[in-house]
Amino acid sequence: MMQAHSGQTASPLLAVRDVSVVFGGIVALNGISFDMKKGQILGLIGPNGAGKTTLFNCLSRLYQPSKGDILLEGDSILTRPPHRISEMGIGRTFQNVALFPNLTVVDNVRVGTHARSNSDIVSDSLRLPWIRRGEKDMNKRVDDILGYLELRHVAHTVVSGLPFGTQKRVELARALATEPKILLLDEPAGGLNHEEVYILGDLVRKIRDDRGITVLLVEHHMGLVMSIADHVVALNFGRKLAEGTPQQVQNDPDVIKAYLGSKDQ
Repeated sequence: MMQAHSGQTASPLLAVRDVSVVFGGIVALNGISFDMKKGQILGLIGPNGAGKTTLFNCLSRLYQPSKGDILLEGDSILTRPPHRISEMGIGRTFQNVALFPNLTVVDNVRVGTHARSNSDIVSDSLRLPWIRRGEKDMNKRVDDILGYLELRHVAHTVVSGLPFGTQKRVELARALATEPKILLLDEPAGGLNHEEVYILGDLVRKIRDDRGITVLLVEHHMGLVMSIADHVVALNFGRKLAEGTPQQVQNDPDVIKAYLGSKDQ
C-alpha cells in the first residue's frame, strides 16, 4: 500500500481533464481538472450548487461532459455507455439508497457481481459447467463481502425492512461486489447519526487499506471528509476553488468565504 501514497511521478489512476458541463446555457461545471492517485481517498466538497453532483454524475457516466475528458488508467471512460462503466472498474453508491427494496440483502449484493460476470442466456439455461463454477465463485465472493461488512446476520432479510444505516451498508456491499478499482461514494453520511458517521469513516479507510480500492467521496459532512481524505478538491459555482491536503483546503481563504456565505453548511 505504501507506494500508492508516495511518488509524484506515478501516472494517476483517474484523471479529470478540463471537464465542463453546460445545461441549456447554464454552466454547471467550468474547466475542472484534477488527478487521483491509486490508493487515495479524495474528498470532493463545496456548498450547494457548487457542481459536486454534476461532476460525480460525469464520473459515473450519467452525464456526458460538454467538453474535456475523464481517463481511467489512461483510457477515456466517455466512450463507454453507463451500463458498461463497472467493467472498467468504477463502482458507486447513491445519495438516496438505490437498492431493490423487495429483494433480500444477499440478492441485492449478487446483482453487483453480474457486472463482472461472463455468463449469457444460452449458457445459463444449459447450466454449462463453467457457469456452475462461476456461480460457486460468485456465492463465495458475496459471502466474503457480507462477512467483511458484518451483514451475514441479515443476509436473507428483505432490504426494505432494514434500518437506513444498514441499507447504506448493503449498497456499499453491492458496489464492492463489482470489484471496483475506484469507489464513488455519493453523500454516504447523509441520514446517518453522529456515531454511524464515525463508523462509516473507519469503514471507508478500512476498505481502502484492506482492498486497495481508491475512493472518491462527495460529501457535505466536513468532519468526515477532513478526517479520512488524503486529498480534497473544493468546488464553487462550477469552478475549482482549491485543491490540496484537508488542512490546506480547510484554511484556504476562498473556501472559508464560500462556506461562510452559505448558512446551511
